[in-house]
Amino acid sequence: MEKGRVALITLGCKVNQYESEAIAEAFEARGFVLASPDGICDAYVINTCTVTAESDRKARQAIRRAATLNPQAAILVTGCLAQSHPEDVARIRGVDYICGSRNKLSVVTAAEHVLANGKPQSACIDVPALESTPFEPMCITHFERTRAYVKIEDGCENRCSYCAIPAARGPVCSKPTDKIVREVEGLIRGGCREVVLTGIETASYGRDLENTSLIALLEAVDTIEGDFRIRLGSLDPSLMKEDFVTRAARLTHLAPHFHLSIQSGSSRILAAMRRKYNRNMALDGIKHLREAMPCVELTADFIVGFPGEDAEDFADTVAFAEEAAFLQMHVFAYSRREGTPAAAMASQIDTQTKKERSAALIAKGQALRRSRQERALLTPARTVLFESFENGIAVGHTDNFLEVGVCSPVPLHGQMLRVQLTGIENDRLFAALER
Repeated sequence: MEKGRVALITLGCKVNQYESEAIAEAFEARGFVLASPDGICDAYVINTCTVTAESDRKARQAIRRAATLNPQAAILVTGCLAQSHPEDVARIRGVDYICGSRNKLSVVTAAEHVLANGKPQSACIDVPALESTPFEPMCITHFERTRAYVKIEDGCENRCSYCAIPAARGPVCSKPTDKIVREVEGLIRGGCREVVLTGIETASYGRDLENTSLIALLEAVDTIEGDFRIRLGSLDPSLMKEDFVTRAARLTHLAPHFHLSIQSGSSRILAAMRRKYNRNMALDGIKHLREAMPCVELTADFIVGFPGEDAEDFADTVAFAEEAAFLQMHVFAYSRREGTPAAAMASQIDTQTKKERSAALIAKGQALRRSRQERALLTPARTVLFESFENGIAVGHTDNFLEVGVCSPVPLHGQMLRVQLTGIENDRLFAALER
C-alpha cells in the first residue's frame, strides 16, 4: 500500500549523494513512492551542506521552496547545516523535523509520524552529539547513475583553519572493511561498472579501527571478481607516500586517477590553513604517483583569496598547478565560515581580488586541461565507460578520467567499450568505437 510521495533534495558532496540514495531505498522499503522535488509531494527531505556561505543559502532556499510547493507536506531537514545550526533551520517556516549527520535514516519514521498525526506546532530537533554517535549503518543496493558512490567513513579530525565541516560531521568513524566489500560486491553483481569509495576525509579511513587503513581496504576490494573500476573520493596529498603509492599501483581495479585537495601551492598559506603538508611534500607525492602509474591523471581543489594570501602566494599556486599538470581544477574563492580560526584572521581578501584570482587560476586550469588532452591523443587506444547521451553523442570517461565523446545513433549507457581517440572539440576528447 502506497504511503505517500516523497522527494529528496540533495546538496553538496558525494557523501550526501550516497546517504540520500540510502534514505531513498529506506523510504521505498516502507511503501513510499519517490517523486520529483519539482512536483507536489507528501514529504520533502532536504539533505543540506554547509561547506560555504553559498551552500547555506542554497539549503535555506531549497527548504523554503519545498514548503511553498505544498504547505501541508512534511518538511524534513538533515545534513551538515541541520547538524551545525539546528535552531536556525527550525525557524524556517514549515519545517517539521531536523536531524543531524549521523541519524539521517530517522527521517523515514519522522515522515510517517507527521503524515499520520499532522504538522507539529514547532519543529522537532533530533540532533545527537557527534562525539557519542557511532557510524550510521547504511547500505545501498543500486545507484541511479553509472558511477555509484559507497561511503566508507564519516568525520574529519584535521581541523583546517578555514573549515566548518568537523563541527558538522564529528570525529573519524569508519565502516568495517567486510561490510564495504559486501556492499561493493552487491553493486557489481547488480550491473554497476564503477564504484567511488568516498568519505568526509577518505584518507583517514581505518584510523579508528584496528589493523586496517585505506590501502588495506583497497586491497580487499580488489579481490572482488568482475570487470569494474574503483575510484577514490577527494584525498589529502599527505596520503601519497611511497608505501601507499607502490601498493596502489599493483591493484587491478583501482582507476589511475586521483582527486587531491591541494588548496594552495604556497607553503606559507598551507601552514596558515593548518594543512598537513607543504608545497614540496605535495609535489613529491605527485611525483611518486606519476612514476608508479605513468598513465595517471590528477584533478584538484584549490582555494584562492585565503586571508593573508598575497600576490607571491598566488603566483606560487599558479606555478604549482603548472608543475603538477592537473587534468582538471576546481577553484573556490575563500568563504568566511563563522567560528573557524580563519574567519578571525587579519588581512581578509576583498571580493574583487578573489574574483580576479579565481578567473586567473581557472584559465590556467583550462590551458592545462587542453595540454593533457593533447598528450592523451598520443595514445589513442582507450576503454571508455559511457554514462550519458545527448544530441547523438555518447559521453563517458576513460579509467584515468578523460572525458570522451563518441558520435552514436543509440545510447551506450553503462557499456565499457574500446575506442580510438580522434581529436578535441569543444573542450572534449572525441573518439570512434573500435570495430
